[in-house]
Amino acid sequence: MQVAQQLTKMDDLLSKGQILEAVDQFFADNAYSKDFDGTITTTKAQMIEKMTGFTGGIKTVNSITLHHAVAGADVSMSEYTFDFDMKDGSHVLWHEIIRREWKDGKVVNEQYFQN
Repeated sequence: MQVAQQLTKMDDLLSKGQILEAVDQFFADNAYSKDFDGTITTTKAQMIEKMTGFTGGIKTVNSITLHHAVAGADVSMSEYTFDFDMKDGSHVLWHEIIRREWKDGKVVNEQYFQN
């Protein structure tokens, strides 16, 4: 399956706040990820565990905005702004670029860049 088609489907889920569903559906079992803070996961199961912890802390999703997305043969980039109120009283406002490498329709490497 073409990366552009998979990226559109994945970004659609993320834009709706369905982060766990996106990871479950589109990550390869051996997917590697590196967050902007240096946190690394080396499997889909670890990424689901990480995202379960994060999403469990969200009180309110104020907005998730996909600004741009582009796909090549096996690499994609998506630019997002995430705006959340957290259960601990903090506010998360992230503008980030998500770079993904794909193989056989699945994400095998994902890296986050925040500015």
